[in-house]
Amino acid sequence: MSTSRHRTLTHSRRFAVLSTAAVTGLALTLGTAAAPASAESLAPQTEQEAKDLVEDRQAEDSDSLNRSNVPQGVSVQQAKAAVDKSDALTTADVEYAAALEDLPANGVPEDFYETPDELPDEDGAVVKQAESDFYLDPVKLIKHSAKTTTFMYKTTDEQGTARAATATLLTPKGASGPADDAVVISPGTQGIADKCAPSRQMGMGTEYEGISVASALAAKHPVIVVDYLGLGTEGTHHYLNRTEEGRSVLDAARAVQQVEGSEIDEKTQLQLRGYSQGGHATTAALELQKEWAPELNVASASAGAVPTDLYKTVSGLSSVYTAFALYGVDTFAAQADIDLSEFLNEKGQETVAETSNQCTVEALLSTAFTDSKSLTKDGRSLQEIVEEKFMDIADRQRLGKAPVPDVPLLVNHSRLDDVIPFEQGKELASTWCRAGHKVAFEDNLGPTHVGGYIASLPRVETFTSRTFAGKAPLDSCWRL
Repeated sequence: MSTSRHRTLTHSRRFAVLSTAAVTGLALTLGTAAAPASAESLAPQTEQEAKDLVEDRQAEDSDSLNRSNVPQGVSVQQAKAAVDKSDALTTADVEYAAALEDLPANGVPEDFYETPDELPDEDGAVVKQAESDFYLDPVKLIKHSAKTTTFMYKTTDEQGTARAATATLLTPKGASGPADDAVVISPGTQGIADKCAPSRQMGMGTEYEGISVASALAAKHPVIVVDYLGLGTEGTHHYLNRTEEGRSVLDAARAVQQVEGSEIDEKTQLQLRGYSQGGHATTAALELQKEWAPELNVASASAGAVPTDLYKTVSGLSSVYTAFALYGVDTFAAQADIDLSEFLNEKGQETVAETSNQCTVEALLSTAFTDSKSLTKDGRSLQEIVEEKFMDIADRQRLGKAPVPDVPLLVNHSRLDDVIPFEQGKELASTWCRAGHKVAFEDNLGPTHVGGYIASLPRVETFTSRTFAGKAPLDSCWRL
């Protein structure tokens, strides 16, 4: 059998696996059910549906993994170990990551992301826009009915340099006239490579935040999904950079009002929403809003599993999530103008280079259970490297110290989160309570970081509906 023939058969098997075991197309929320009738039905509407989705995703063991359904850069033994030794990664994640290797990059045209020679003077000014698509599966069986437009806008990075960033507007089918409300979604960790930008992945059906987008659209809210500075567009994406994330979110919310065909205007009530890195970006945007974009009509905010203290977060990461630490070290070094070769050995430099070009699931699989001490020249851990070289950068990203708008706030966090310590979420809610805000603190028992995300979705939508209707959420401050 020829190599090309073997490769074709392997790819066909990968797609066959994906279309049955992972047809929803959500890299971190895959189940084994048959395809639903429509994209709108994918988002869990009740806590029981969320629980069932988590259980479906964790139902299979690693026996089904073989060379045909494991990514090329990961051995079958590595993949099985990652599934068997952790609750965070499942066989569906492995199969999905393998299938992604064979997908054509046919989302928004590549040249759309090129920054023009000159940018507008005002932050939040639209530079250009393009029609796009939103699929919830990479086999493209499920196309969402929302009208989808990707747009580029002007923002400013932490150093004061004018930069271009991108975001996507999704308008529910049948919507007409000025929008009463809209949801601004800051996505969780995507990776730091341009190909990982949500606007690119939504058009290919590979965006795991699709489940949150579908959830908001099912409630008939227009949705803005932010790419973040340096994801998709030119320049470095500084992972978990408070200033650049917050400005990206706020300027996207400004710019969407100028997008042709947008029904969002200055009167539209906005909810800022995000989980994990998205929770960090949402909180950063809240802290920057009064100074950076005071004119925005922010009506409420939902922040889940927020890494308020990056040093404590890195210190508590298990080796399952080495990829997240590598994303951080790579971008910390760029911000500090430090060459990685100063502290990483050859293996470490190669691993960082590979990981920096991988989106979340593949990066987690390829580095799962990697001891960070094996990547440094002197055998120190990445935590120790951060302590010595990057504490000033980590400290600049601290959240919970600045005032936020006086709007209803939701903080959600799983007590079983294995990435962001539960105490960080509870302390953020307590901080906002002490400042006099009305805070709904929704803890849950979703297993792992991903399970907490899924479990939170129905509660987030209930909070959203109540606050857009002008109703106060249940106040949890008495018990914090």
